[in-house]
Amino acid sequence: MSKMVMLIAEDDADDRFLFETAFSEKGYPEQLAFVENGVELFEFLYQIEAGGSGNYPACILLDLNMPRKDGREALKELKQHAVFRKIPVIVFTTTKNELEITRCYELGANTYVVKPVSFDGLLKVVEDIRNYWFGTASIPT
Repeated sequence: MSKMVMLIAEDDADDRFLFETAFSEKGYPEQLAFVENGVELFEFLYQIEAGGSGNYPACILLDLNMPRKDGREALKELKQHAVFRKIPVIVFTTTKNELEITRCYELGANTYVVKPVSFDGLLKVVEDIRNYWFGTASIPT
């Protein structure tokens, strides 16, 4: 069985580093893959599709505020694709706005998490996300 991959779409290099550090500090075995915007997200997924392996990420952590193609556009496009729509999408953003949260769920987000302000908070969120999506949830292959 191949190693589970979490795809993280995040344009902020500091946030990518903190996420990688948090995952490493917890000693989790899953592989992290990073893209910096919605265009790169789809390039990553189409490359897997073209390769025919079917080894899609176990889930996608999606920032909303990214250049080229933002998280909202990417989410809408993901959930309209016959194969990509099956990948759980966790919106992971600084935006804590009821209308934005509602809009993301309407677009097909599987969950919405507001980025914590501290590294300890990030460690807890990483643990919660991992425990739920890689331990509790049943995800179609």
